Amino acid sequence: MRACVPLIVAILCSLAWADLYSAPSSCRDRCHEAFDRHQPCHCNARFPEFGNCCKDFESLCGHEGFSYSRDAITKEELQSVSEKIYRADINKAQKEDIILNSQNRISPSETRDHVDRCPEPLFTYVNEKLFSKPTYAAFISLLNNYQRATGRGEHFSAQQLAEQDAFLREVMKTAVLKELYGFLRHQNRYSSEQEFVSDLKNMWFGLYLRGNEEEDSSGFEHVFSGEIKKGKVTGFHNWIRFYMQEKEGLLDYYSHVYDGPWDSYPDVLAMQFNWDGYYKEVGSAFIGSSPEFEFALYSLCFIARPGKVCQLSLGGYPLAIQTYPWDKSTYGNGKKYIATAYVVSSTR
Repeated sequence: MRACVPLIVAILCSLAWADLYSAPSSCRDRCHEAFDRHQPCHCNARFPEFGNCCKDFESLCGHEGFSYSRDAITKEELQSVSEKIYRADINKAQKEDIILNSQNRISPSETRDHVDRCPEPLFTYVNEKLFSKPTYAAFISLLNNYQRATGRGEHFSAQQLAEQDAFLREVMKTAVLKELYGFLRHQNRYSSEQEFVSDLKNMWFGLYLRGNEEEDSSGFEHVFSGEIKKGKVTGFHNWIRFYMQEKEGLLDYYSHVYDGPWDSYPDVLAMQFNWDGYYKEVGSAFIGSSPEFEFALYSLCFIARPGKVCQLSLGGYPLAIQTYPWDKSTYGNGKKYIATAYVVSSTR
C-alpha cells in the first residue's frame, strides 16, 4: 500500500477540512464507508491495497495499511490464523514422503559465485502418490501453461483457462482455504465466497506486462512456475516445480544458504540452482507443503500486508513472507496483481 502522506501534513490537511461535514478528497467523517465509484478517493480498509486511498487515510483511519477499527488485521491475528492454516494442511507430505539431500550450506556472501557445491540432487526421494491428490494434480496441470521468458506474450487456451478454474475449485474444497476465507470474511475483506474466488483468480492469474510489449506474466507464473528475465531466474518458489524439473535433468541444485527449524513438513529451504542454463542466486521455498498451503499463506500476506513483510507463525516458529504488488497495471477498481511472494526469514 502506498503511504498516504506524512503525519504532520495529514494533520494540517484535516484541520483545513474541519468545518466541512464530509469532504470528497478527505477521509474526515468517512472512515470505513462503503465503496462509491463517484468518489475521487476512498476510506474503506481495503482501498489502500488498490492504490486509491485518500491522502489522509493513514492518519485518520489506518494502522499498518488498515483501519484502527474492527477491520484491522493485527500481527497477532496473522500469527493466529497462520497457525490454524498450518494445522489444517492435512495434504502436506509426511516425513517418509520426502528424503532431502541438502548437502553444502554456504554463506550469504557466496551466493553470487555460481559454483556447484552439491554433486547430488536435492531430492533423493519423493513419494509421487502425493501428486495424485486433487489439489496437487490440479496445480501440476498449470505449471506447463507458461513461457518462462519474459517479453513473450502469454495466450491461454480454453483448456488452460479451465485448468485455472479447476485449481481454484479444488483448493476451495480444502480446510486450508476454508480457514483463510473464514478469517478474511470475518475481517470484512470479502462478503461472499464468490467474491473471494474471483479476486484470487484475478490477483494470481491475471496477466500483466513484465516485459516490453505483450502481457507476458502473472503472479502464479512468477511465484510457482518461474521466469527468466535478463538472463536470470526470477520467482520459482515452489518445491514441486523444483523436484519435477530436477527429475527431468533441467535443474541442477548448487547449494543452500538457509534451512528452516522445522523437523517435519512443511519446512523452508533457501537455495542456489541452475535452471537449464540460468542461475538463481537465492530461491526460498516451502518444502513438503501442499499447493493450497502455499497459495493460502501468500494470498493472506498479499491481502493483509501488500508490499510489506508479513509476520506469521508456523508450528510455534516465526516466519516472514514478503509480497509485492505489480504497480504498472490494475484490475477491477484499481486493484493490484501479485508481482511476487516469497519467504524472507524464520528464526530457530
